[in-house]
Amino acid sequence: MIVIPIKEGENIERALKKFKRKFEKTGVIKELRSRQAFIKPSVTKRELRKKAVYVQKLQREEE
Repeated sequence: MIVIPIKEGENIERALKKFKRKFEKTGVIKELRSRQAFIKPSVTKRELRKKAVYVQKLQREEE
C-alpha cells in the first residue's frame, strides 16, 4: 500500500502528483500490461539481445 504523508496546507494536486510518481515506480501497470499476452521466453531473449547490441553500438560510436 502506498502512503503519501501530506503536510498541513499542502496542495492536493502536489500530493496526487507524488502518489502517481510512487505508483509508477512500483511497476504495477507495466506488469498488468505484460500479463495480458503471453510472450515466449525465446522471443524475450531475442529482444534483450537486440537491445544489448544496440546499446553496445551506441557506446562504441560515443568513444
